[in-house]
Amino acid sequence: MKKVSFIILLLTCCMGKIYAQGNLTVPDQSQKASVSQRIGLTDIEIRYSSPLVQARGIWGDLVPFGEVWRAGANENTTISFSTDVIVGNVQVPAGIYGLHMIPRKDMWTIILSKNATSWGSYFYNKEEDMVRFEVAPLVRDFQEWLSYRFTDPRPASVNVTMNWEKIAITFPVTVKVQKTVVESMRNELRGVAGFTWEGPWQAADYCLKHDIYPEDAMQWIDQSLAVQQNFHNLETKSLLLAKAGKKEEAAKLHAKAIESADETQLNTHGYKLIGNGDLAGGLEIFKLNIKRNPDSWNVYDSYAEALLMKNDKKGALTNYQIALSKAPEAQKARINSLINKLKSENK
Repeated sequence: MKKVSFIILLLTCCMGKIYAQGNLTVPDQSQKASVSQRIGLTDIEIRYSSPLVQARGIWGDLVPFGEVWRAGANENTTISFSTDVIVGNVQVPAGIYGLHMIPRKDMWTIILSKNATSWGSYFYNKEEDMVRFEVAPLVRDFQEWLSYRFTDPRPASVNVTMNWEKIAITFPVTVKVQKTVVESMRNELRGVAGFTWEGPWQAADYCLKHDIYPEDAMQWIDQSLAVQQNFHNLETKSLLLAKAGKKEEAAKLHAKAIESADETQLNTHGYKLIGNGDLAGGLEIFKLNIKRNPDSWNVYDSYAEALLMKNDKKGALTNYQIALSKAPEAQKARINSLINKLKSENK
């Protein structure tokens, strides 16, 4: 009898284990969803479960006013940042945060919790708040499902928007893009990129263009020059020296940079000067390029284009005609069109 009882107990335990292991996956009533957005070099992602209205009363009913809500369904709604960001005027370190809300008729409280692994808001603890701030709810067209999306993306910010039923909640996330980019470059330059001339030059050039971190920029450009001197890093250092008020040193390096430049680099530099408002400087570079590369069609084409900007149509026509005589077939139709246009205007 004892043996029979033991066998029955053993079979019961085995069946329980089989049932536990045999649960099949079925769709959740509130389906999982995620959205992501990159701002600068910062990746932002929201993971949530999306409930449906299903003819229920939502605000003040299914979701009570004045109580912490999971801002979705099931487990924590989470928001993650790959770098430090600013949310609600608070600096938020990179990481994953639980996203909660407290709905009210007039103002809602948005909460980012350091705990991102709980089930819903049932175990929410105010002491774990990273950020807490208020926003006004917006009335929108009816939407059956809860959704998150990123709206109004800009170079350094984006809005997080939650829509459900007839309510929308929006709050901004701001990124210190230039600081983030330089920190990323600093890390990258500790790897293979640090052994090349291009990596340190790119970092220095970025700082120059955005007028930031001048000491780091000078250190990086010297690191680049130590590997290989060329037009790009010589010109960048000359501009850094000029910005630092060292005009004589800057002029010497600029002359050295121009001397080392090839046809393409001179051409690009000429257009860069024009883009910065220095048409006369661009014209001088294009003239120098013609002197160095008289057999190239492109140098005459660029010079003609710059002369048109100066409203020198006669000079432009002459140089377009020279460009046409040297140009490949693929360019002749375009140049011919410009020549015909100039001739008709000169009649």
